Amino acid sequence: MKPTYPTGTRRRRREPLRTLTEALLVTVAGLALALLANSLSPRGLSLNRDYFPRAPVPPATTTPPAHGTADAGEAVTPAATPATPAGAEAVRTRIEARGFRYIELAEARQFFEDPRRAQELVVFLDARNDQHYQEGHVPGAYQFDHYYPGNHLPVVMPVCQQAEVIVVYCSGGDCEDSEFAAVALQEAGIPADRLAVYGGGMADWLTHGLPVEVGPRGSGQMREAAP
Repeated sequence: MKPTYPTGTRRRRREPLRTLTEALLVTVAGLALALLANSLSPRGLSLNRDYFPRAPVPPATTTPPAHGTADAGEAVTPAATPATPAGAEAVRTRIEARGFRYIELAEARQFFEDPRRAQELVVFLDARNDQHYQEGHVPGAYQFDHYYPGNHLPVVMPVCQQAEVIVVYCSGGDCEDSEFAAVALQEAGIPADRLAVYGGGMADWLTHGLPVEVGPRGSGQMREAAP
């Protein structure tokens, strides 16, 4: 036998369905009106436009880094780019404000040919990492990678303490390792007025075809850099 329900019960069961149906109708009508208004408005939104585009991904580059990755975990520095005249002047101003001497190729070459270099009263310091130092450095230059001062200070500190002029260089251009190395030496007790930063660095040295020593310091393996 089919159960029967009071009239009030049937009405109460229909009310939620009626309410839901009415809500859906209102939503659909509102959406239709909104789409119509958007299409008629000159400032309406374009429905096929991407309003949140992703940032473009730069293309991969094969340019070797200036500071390299000879050791696992070592910081990577992008390849040095030549400094503009205004950029070079800004670097000079910053270095001289620290009390260091800023030198260019002519003075670096004079110091390299200075007889005092044989007595280590004039010393060159290469502020690059192992890989770049081994690939070629100013003949007789000591390595001082300021990222690993403990590996180099025991050797370079006694030399720097007796030297009258210490020429610090790195890759040149926008490379700042030579400046950071000079700061580290100053903080270790070397007077700032003995420190000269060669702004052009190894890139400038190579460009002008000056001699280069490969391998460790004092290896005797020399090559002439092609200009």
